[in-house]
Amino acid sequence: MTSTDPGVDTSAIPTPGVARPRRGLTPRQRNLLALGIIAIAFLVPLRGLLRTQGPPMEEGFMLVFPELLLAGDFPNRDFLHLYGPGSLWLLAGVYKAFGTTLEAQRLVALLQQIGVVLGIYGIARYWGRTVAVFCAFISLIIIVPPIGLTALAWVGAVALGLLGLLAGLEARRATDARRGRRLAVVSGFVLALALLYRLDLVVAVGLALIVLLRGMERAKVQRLLAGLGAGLSLYVIHLATAGPGNAFQGMVLDPVFFLRGGRRLPIPPPPDHLDGFLQRTGAINQLDWPQPALSTASQLTVWFFLLFAVVAFLVIVGAVRVRRDPTSFRARALLAAAVFSVGLMPQAVQRVDSAHFAWVSCVPFALLPVAVAEVLRDRVPRLRTVRARGAIAGGGVLLALVLLIPHFTARTYTDYALQSFGVHRVAFEIERDGRRFYYGREDVADATRPLLEDAARISQPGDRLFVGPTDMRKTPYSDAHLYYLLHELTPATYYIEMDPGVANRDDSGLADDLASADIAILSSVWSGWEEPNDSRDFGSAEPNRVLREQFCLVGTYGDGLYELYERCDRESNR
Repeated sequence: MTSTDPGVDTSAIPTPGVARPRRGLTPRQRNLLALGIIAIAFLVPLRGLLRTQGPPMEEGFMLVFPELLLAGDFPNRDFLHLYGPGSLWLLAGVYKAFGTTLEAQRLVALLQQIGVVLGIYGIARYWGRTVAVFCAFISLIIIVPPIGLTALAWVGAVALGLLGLLAGLEARRATDARRGRRLAVVSGFVLALALLYRLDLVVAVGLALIVLLRGMERAKVQRLLAGLGAGLSLYVIHLATAGPGNAFQGMVLDPVFFLRGGRRLPIPPPPDHLDGFLQRTGAINQLDWPQPALSTASQLTVWFFLLFAVVAFLVIVGAVRVRRDPTSFRARALLAAAVFSVGLMPQAVQRVDSAHFAWVSCVPFALLPVAVAEVLRDRVPRLRTVRARGAIAGGGVLLALVLLIPHFTARTYTDYALQSFGVHRVAFEIERDGRRFYYGREDVADATRPLLEDAARISQPGDRLFVGPTDMRKTPYSDAHLYYLLHELTPATYYIEMDPGVANRDDSGLADDLASADIAILSSVWSGWEEPNDSRDFGSAEPNRVLREQFCLVGTYGDGLYELYERCDRESNR
């Protein structure tokens, strides 16, 4: 008797009395082939990803924050960090071992993306290798394009969440009691690590656990919860070092109550224009795409509604399958992944741009083929083999992505792939003291090089550096990468990451931070920031007053792109 739902490909199980032709590849070889296809899909654009521009603020602070941690500073106490400490702890360890380099940071980002894709592959593998490879590739071309290789906490959290869920599913179906209990502990601990990266992933993890644990053996449930508790106990370290009040302010109050108004965008995104400033600037040097397609703005609108539809479809198919057969392992795996996707949705709604959509869609869109395959099994009985259903479902979803939202998936992936071979490369290297950063505007890169030389000339190691906008009443973005390039100087402000409604709030202390600085670099690169949200509002003018009264201009660079200041009392002593 063969199992109808053990989470394996039943087409590979021989039927008694029926001769089956010998296959050319063993199961292990087919597994290696599947993983090899995924590896190639990562390798093709990798050189381009390693040499392209990253987001100056986000990649900048993921280079700076872990280095500050190594120097004895702590997130939420000494610098603003809106997420859990997990990603900073990992990067600090990597930088300690290999040095603080752009390449080290980007390779960690690559590992996070690989974690997402392998988590998807592992879950989809219950429906066969064919569909699993399609699911993995769909996840890959969604998660790679948004901001390249930047080791942001969200991507790491999703990777850990998926891998923790996969371990929990394996624990649930394990027939060996000892192996099942061990996997349960691993599952709980890895899910806790996901929350250590991003506390706001608690909804996704909580919903998935409700589905996963229902009907699981008590011993396994206890082990999983023990692993979860052990992992979450690491938050005690963060609370002890940052202080409970500072941690609550940085991880809850600032992102939920103060920041949201300055980052939100109209819902749904309009089909005739892009509201996000970074979205508009990123569309300037895009690769020409030969396929007829909707405008970029229209694709973003389509993506918004598709995301809701796909998540709803996954939940409906999963719930129907579980209701039909509560003992079905694949049905429960699908429902657990579906409700995990539901828990990711706040990330897509809080700022409706392509990056946030991608950070969510990499899960439900990637698992859509398995739900389609489930429906095909019932509705199209002539598709008898798992491989045929997987190929049709996976190929259909991939084709839909390429046709409906190519500018955010296939085009950007192709662009990075071409950049790997030197085609359509628009990135300019800024290098100082063995550290490099890539910028997508040649004029900004050209202005930065003499700026760094002069800043180093007028300062001493350990001096305090402030980086901010030319008009500090608005703080929509920051050139945080300058702290990384001027690494011998100490950041003078808590707001290395500058956010509207947070850094420019009347009681933020930004003016006091500036007053403590020895030199200041002010940038007009982002002065054209315009979005339909509270980032347009002026905040405190006190930092501008401090600049006028206490700092003297040293020089301007790139027709006013940057201004370098030093304290006037220091100037008289040089």
